[in-house]
Amino acid sequence: MENKKRNPAIASEFKFENAQNTSGKSYARILTGDRPTGPLHLGHFCGSLKNRVALQNIYDTFILIADVQALTTNFDHPELLRQNIFNVALDYLAVGIVPEKSTIIIQSMINELAELTIFFSMFISINALKHNPTIKTEAKERGYKELNYGFLGYPVSQTADIAIFKADLVPVGLDQLPHIELSRKIVRRFNELYGGALIEPEALLSEFPKLIGLDGNLKMSKSYGNAIFLSDDFDTIKSKIKTALTDKSRIHPSDPGHPDICTIFSYHKTFSESNLTKNIEHDCTGGLIGCVQCKNNLYESIKNILIPMNEKRQYYKERTSEVWDILFAGTNKAKKIASETLREVKENMKINY
Repeated sequence: MENKKRNPAIASEFKFENAQNTSGKSYARILTGDRPTGPLHLGHFCGSLKNRVALQNIYDTFILIADVQALTTNFDHPELLRQNIFNVALDYLAVGIVPEKSTIIIQSMINELAELTIFFSMFISINALKHNPTIKTEAKERGYKELNYGFLGYPVSQTADIAIFKADLVPVGLDQLPHIELSRKIVRRFNELYGGALIEPEALLSEFPKLIGLDGNLKMSKSYGNAIFLSDDFDTIKSKIKTALTDKSRIHPSDPGHPDICTIFSYHKTFSESNLTKNIEHDCTGGLIGCVQCKNNLYESIKNILIPMNEKRQYYKERTSEVWDILFAGTNKAKKIASETLREVKENMKINY
């Protein structure tokens, strides 16, 4: 197979808002996914899940539940993976991922990934991995003074994920571009050494406003305890919204507010109808609405979005075997592709004995 190298690294011609496919047939394969380290939250919904639901109607979509990569930071609790995989699958199905359109894969069941990761690791330098800004940032956030091999080599494993399924595109935000550029370099180097067996992937830049945490932290995260999970019941969601940070300068409901610095208003801009958001901004600025009412309005907006998700979640939650069947069917489909790719790789490397 010829090397499908493209320039530039960012596939602007594939941006979702510009993509047209009236035939309904996908014309490129994308790979995306999550590490099953816990329940997914509204930040995931805004940053990737909502986008995937739309993209699956245009692209041949592969979604990887990266349980092996989850061990890079949770290696001491492997017993949690099975339930976490199931819960992430529930989240996918609840938000609207359709098995007929998206192939959902359990990473650890594709043993070919481990082989390709080893092959890639032979010609990637430690310095290249250490200086990856995404790795450096996460290591700093987690307070790691020493990096284990799996954590440091995450970009190599990620490259194997992309290459083994011959993905053309990887939907990412700006902060993930260094990972994709490193993946491109690894694949390019492989093709230079052994011939063009692999596709050099491109980043499908899908930049959406990041959802800050309930505490005003720049990132909504399970580890920060500032997240609303897609699986939370409505009482829990209402309680969490009540505790969310608002404009600290407002003492009384009649005090003029500053929506631009309010966490709750940033959520309104994401989850509420535009007319309501405009009214909230006007009334808050004029001291015509208090924070309690503003939070109640936000709760109703989020509740309306989550109601259909909850219905789907309940359906699949009561059909555990059906969820696992979806996972196994997707994994088996992906394994056939991975097996063929690895056969080509070994043939090009002259180790197909």
